[in-house]
Amino acid sequence: MIEQAFVQILLMLGTSVAAVILFQKLHIPSSLGYLMVGVLFGAHTPGPVIDVQQIREVAEFGIVFLLFTIGLSFSLPQIHALRGQVLSLGTGQVVLTTALIGTGCWLLGLPPATSFVIGAVFAQSSTTIISKQLAEQGEENSRHGRLGVAMSVFQDVTAVPLIVVIPVLGVLDDDAGVLFESLGWAMAKAIVAFLLVFMLGRWLLRPLFHSVAARRSTELFTLTVLFVSLLAAWTTSQLGLSMAFGAFLVGMMLGETEFRHQVESTIRPFRDVLIGLFFVSIGMLFDPAAIPQNWQWATIGTIAMLVSKTVLVALIVRWSGLDGLTAWRTGFLLAVGGEFGFALLAIALDVNAIANQYSQIVFTSVLFSMIVAPFLIRYNHVLAGLLVRRSVRRQNDPETLPVSADATQHLHDHAIICGYGRIGQSVGHFLEEEKIPYVAVDLDSARIKEAHVAGEPVYYGDSSERDILEALGIDSAKLLVISYDDVLLAKKILHHVRALRPDLPVMVRTRDEAHVDELRQAGATEVVPEVLEAGLMIASHALLLLNVPFKRVVRRMQQQRAGRYRLLRELYRGEDVFSDNPNILTEDGLRSVLMLPGSRGIGKKLSEFAFDGVTVSSLVRQGSREEDPLDVFIVEGDVVVLFGAPGTLDRAERLLLG
Repeated sequence: MIEQAFVQILLMLGTSVAAVILFQKLHIPSSLGYLMVGVLFGAHTPGPVIDVQQIREVAEFGIVFLLFTIGLSFSLPQIHALRGQVLSLGTGQVVLTTALIGTGCWLLGLPPATSFVIGAVFAQSSTTIISKQLAEQGEENSRHGRLGVAMSVFQDVTAVPLIVVIPVLGVLDDDAGVLFESLGWAMAKAIVAFLLVFMLGRWLLRPLFHSVAARRSTELFTLTVLFVSLLAAWTTSQLGLSMAFGAFLVGMMLGETEFRHQVESTIRPFRDVLIGLFFVSIGMLFDPAAIPQNWQWATIGTIAMLVSKTVLVALIVRWSGLDGLTAWRTGFLLAVGGEFGFALLAIALDVNAIANQYSQIVFTSVLFSMIVAPFLIRYNHVLAGLLVRRSVRRQNDPETLPVSADATQHLHDHAIICGYGRIGQSVGHFLEEEKIPYVAVDLDSARIKEAHVAGEPVYYGDSSERDILEALGIDSAKLLVISYDDVLLAKKILHHVRALRPDLPVMVRTRDEAHVDELRQAGATEVVPEVLEAGLMIASHALLLLNVPFKRVVRRMQQQRAGRYRLLRELYRGEDVFSDNPNILTEDGLRSVLMLPGSRGIGKKLSEFAFDGVTVSSLVRQGSREEDPLDVFIVEGDVVVLFGAPGTLDRAERLLLG
């Protein structure tokens, strides 16, 4: 029996490793890979079957540790600091979505408890999908991107009360009096648990961890973290509440201490593995055979979730004072379902708060939304543009100053700045110092109002629209600067600029070198990678501090810019497979090729080789660099340093080594 269980666990772990590798390679969230493994080993599919109850008993600790780390990230001071926009927007989105979807399900005849669970599950969004897709698009630092990620992260905090409420729903009758009485008791217990953990945490946790840290023992620190988190989980479970709630509370207390980062680092391996098992256990509950029977209802559920969340988020964000385009773009980001919704669904199934028939429909609906999510997020600007016409935006933003030909007709030989954030304002201030006329356009109404009152020529408008560029006087402009950190938006602006003024110089700001060639092909005259420019400035200051003459430093900087930052781009990339940069494995980089005995290149000059797309950076012989590497005969033991893309480097290495 033990041997059979051991073989099953090995089979499950091996399949999980393969699934996670595959899904990460395809840029798909790992949680979906774990769900797929659960489906494969569940009782509803042919093949080996693993006892779901055994997995669930262990995997439940994954939710405990997940809530513990969420508590670390949202301590009381941090929640207080977020009490403004993010707190109100995040809470409002979850409450309104739960209420709207829950009411709709109740009107369709579903039990109140089931309706509430469906609303709560649909209210969650996937932070993983949103953040990864935004990073791939270069929109992670955009206004809608930052707001969408912040709201999705804060949803995890708002899910804590749901973890308290849902178990209560599973043991109730239809008697409303019993319902409110039980919920009241649950809330009272939650308050008692909070006060207990709060007081003990303030008095005991900091001295305890100071004492443990003084021993300088990683083993002791890990044991203490596990003991404290599980003790808090056991305490709340004894009060009839969820174990995850206690872990969240003690995480909040530790989040106020100086040990927060080390505690999070210590608990992360346990959390990640157990969360993976948790999603495997959820996948075991899914019955693929139910899709043909329920796909119509699942599709309706997906549409209802996407539409309701998009509209609600857009209205909430618009109500907070942001412009309509940002509101709709944020709405499309948060429309997707989330992994935490699966966790709430599993808790509801455990306590019989939702029937299996409905859970299959809800599971499929959330899964469908996560499949559609990348397309919604990728085309959020296009979709939002269809919903927000410029005339409607101006009617809804009376305080902004729309672009008009009358306001800019006096401009000639001026610069146009698209985006008036940090970079755009810096450019504008330097132009003003040089008495060069300019006009800027942005969609942040509050920023526009303040800048315009201060006398700066900034107007409200979407610079990716052709008529806005015409109103800005593109026919007589001398330069156009795109300061948005949004590659798709920049390419759209470049398309219109090249149609209107093929000869106009256009400077584009980007985060790093990943999109330089792409933007140049789209029509950019000059692309300025922010990260590389920062490296250039640091290098120039370092040379000046080392007493290198100023003129030589300036010449070096000019050479680097003319050579497209070659020295700064010549990096050894390594195999950083966990990097957030999706282009890390395709970017140009350096490679060192050791000339081994019998290599084809020995006895030849590097100038004799026709390297396609590869340049020779240097030739190192016995620790010294050769002055003119192309005209030196290669000998055994030389190291040839090449620069290029991975594929071209592979071919060049084969040419040298044979």
